[in-house]
Amino acid sequence: MTDLDTLVGEWLNLVDLAEILDIEVGKARGMVRDRQIVGIKRGNPKVFQVPARFVLPDVEGRPGIIPTLRGTVMVLSDAQFTEEEILEWLFTPNDELGERPVDALVNGKRAAVRRVAQTLL
Repeated sequence: MTDLDTLVGEWLNLVDLAEILDIEVGKARGMVRDRQIVGIKRGNPKVFQVPARFVLPDVEGRPGIIPTLRGTVMVLSDAQFTEEEILEWLFTPNDELGERPVDALVNGKRAAVRRVAQTLL
C-alpha cells in the first residue's frame, strides 16, 4: 500500500462512480476530462480510480461531486501539480486549515482552501 492509498482510503473506479451518480460511464469519463474530478491509475491490474471522498450524498438533492473541487484542482494544476500531487495535497492534513483540504472543501471552506493553494503558485 502506498502513502497515497493510506491518505485517501476508499477509491472508486469509473463504473462505480457512474453508478453512484446515476450517470453513464462516458459522462463520468467526461467529468475527469473536464477536471471536475481527479484520479489515478492504481491497483493490479491498473485501473483508473477516484477517491470516494469526492462524492457527497446530497448535492442539489442527489449524490454529486464536491462542487468546489474543480476550481481547487485548477489552482493546483496551475502550480504544475500532477494528479498524484493534487491528491496528496488534498488528503494531507494542513496546519493552516486545521484539517485536510478535501474535508475543508466538504465543510464549505472553499476560500480558505484556495488561499492556501494559491501560496503554492
